[in-house]
Amino acid sequence: MAGLFENEATRPLADRLRPKTLNEVVGQDHLVGETGPIGRMVRAQRLASMILWGTPGCGKTTIARLLADVTDLHFEPISAIFSGVADLRKIFERARERRAMGQGTLLFIDEIHRFNRAQQDSFLPYMEDGTIVLVGATTENPSFELNPAVLSRSQVMVLKRLDEEGMQGLLVRAEQEMGFTLPLTEGARQSVIAMADGDGRYLLNMAEELFNLPPSEAMDSNELADVIQKRAPIYDKGQEGHYNLISALHKSLRGSDCDAALYWLARMLVGGEDPNFIARRLLRFAVEDIGLADPNAMSQALHAWQSFERLGSPEGELALAQAVIYLGTAPKSNAAYKAYNTSVVAAKETGSLSPPKHILNAPTKMMKDLGYGKNYAYDHNTKDGFSGQNYFPDNMPRHNFYQPVERGFEREVKKRLLYWDRLRQERQNS
Repeated sequence: MAGLFENEATRPLADRLRPKTLNEVVGQDHLVGETGPIGRMVRAQRLASMILWGTPGCGKTTIARLLADVTDLHFEPISAIFSGVADLRKIFERARERRAMGQGTLLFIDEIHRFNRAQQDSFLPYMEDGTIVLVGATTENPSFELNPAVLSRSQVMVLKRLDEEGMQGLLVRAEQEMGFTLPLTEGARQSVIAMADGDGRYLLNMAEELFNLPPSEAMDSNELADVIQKRAPIYDKGQEGHYNLISALHKSLRGSDCDAALYWLARMLVGGEDPNFIARRLLRFAVEDIGLADPNAMSQALHAWQSFERLGSPEGELALAQAVIYLGTAPKSNAAYKAYNTSVVAAKETGSLSPPKHILNAPTKMMKDLGYGKNYAYDHNTKDGFSGQNYFPDNMPRHNFYQPVERGFEREVKKRLLYWDRLRQERQNS
């Protein structure tokens, strides 16, 4: 029964929308559906101890609470972060008393991987004699974080991160609860889902923040970012000359004008600039603007920095000048820089997709049973030392992030990539 001063409107939206039955749980039909292992346990009214393994906000706590309801077990929740052996002893004692009265106890331990080995061992006698049904929740791999003895007495249930359909469903529920539609364009709505990255609770918290905004026209993605993301602080304009000169040095190097670059280097050193600041920028330039067009550029920049640190000023400044000449006259390519930036965009858009199971290691039996490492082709044992297998996440199309240029060493790299692309097509076609 709600308290005297409690009402639905004051409860967080995520709490108000918490499923009241297992059928309302989003995205976990493979576990709680009629043919799923948890669904079968519920129908038989015989609940086994289990570990719920999944990403944040996928429904672990909700499932545990609902399991207690549908099996008439007393729900005893604790967090491994804030509890110790003394707390567990009290819980086990209360569970014994309930058992004597004819009621079982479902002990739900959030962040169970936080318990150490001794704390985990304390569960075992009470799991074995039926005093408790343990339901642990973890975001970490149980094979590495939980004692084998606990795992042997539990079933590991792998929860899926919520997909786009499930997240859309949550937003619709939220809108039905609030009685009006989120003030978002379709693109902004997709952005909210992408930001949540499979976390239903985080999605609903963002939605609640948007619901509480003053009424307005539908926001697009840019306006949404202004509302729910903080801006990074800008640079101190008092140091404008400092940044202008390093920019001039960098762009002179990019333009392969080593004489102009030497001038700006000298201007900065004469003006009292920290040589370590310059050396850091030279190393950055080597990886950003030269890359694999000349793989030795990064070594030259790093060695110049190290030489300055050992020689000190003024002799060490000659090492920086030598690096400037080398970098200014080297072939240029930003292909690696562009490839990384493009891959970052793809990583943010796709969220937390798992690697395909055939390239995952399986050091434990449980992981082997889940299909980790199955059908992996060891490239060294294949023709040409190249298997052509897929290493991107399942259902994610292949991307060619790296596009080498026809300059310097990258010309040779491009030949290799084209060769492997041809072999990959041949392997896939066969």
